[in-house]
Amino acid sequence: MSLINTQVQPFKVNAFVNRTGKGEFIELTEKDLQGKWSVLIFMPAAFTFNCPTEIEDAAENYADFQKAGAEVYIVTTDTHFSHKVWHETSDAVGKAKFPLIGDPTHQLTRAFDVHIEEEGLALRGTFIIDPSGTIKTLEVHDNAIARDVKETVRKLKAAQYVAAHPGEVCPAKWKEGEKTLAPSLDLVGKI
Repeated sequence: MSLINTQVQPFKVNAFVNRTGKGEFIELTEKDLQGKWSVLIFMPAAFTFNCPTEIEDAAENYADFQKAGAEVYIVTTDTHFSHKVWHETSDAVGKAKFPLIGDPTHQLTRAFDVHIEEEGLALRGTFIIDPSGTIKTLEVHDNAIARDVKETVRKLKAAQYVAAHPGEVCPAKWKEGEKTLAPSLDLVGKI
């Protein structure tokens, strides 16, 4: 069964966040995802090869997420303690101003169906969640394939657009400000 249009399940996790140069540990639950758009980006583990490149990419595009009213959350199966050290020791990860969630009990990786049982790690999964806590997009990659966060920003804006404009859809490669489609019998076989 797909997770699309399902509610985020209850959870409670710890995260490390460094927004102002002074890091802190915070507790997060599913309630923290409500009332705003959220983007959860799952990664296998801290101190890996590809993960810092994705965190750096998310950090470089974080202003676009914030401008769209969304919060970014990175999730690995490590602890929030290791995320603190990772943030301090990696120049790429050190750019992150968003929460780095530790999921050592695997409650999130299992709830979002990205857990690799035999390894205790996560697949590269990206989830866009609307303000009601409903999953609107999901994308899961093999761990050897890193993602492009600009595409996640584009999907976020598309999800926000169709949520605000029922009856319209965003065509392939749609970007904010471009024309959308209003599905109708007249369009069948015409595009």
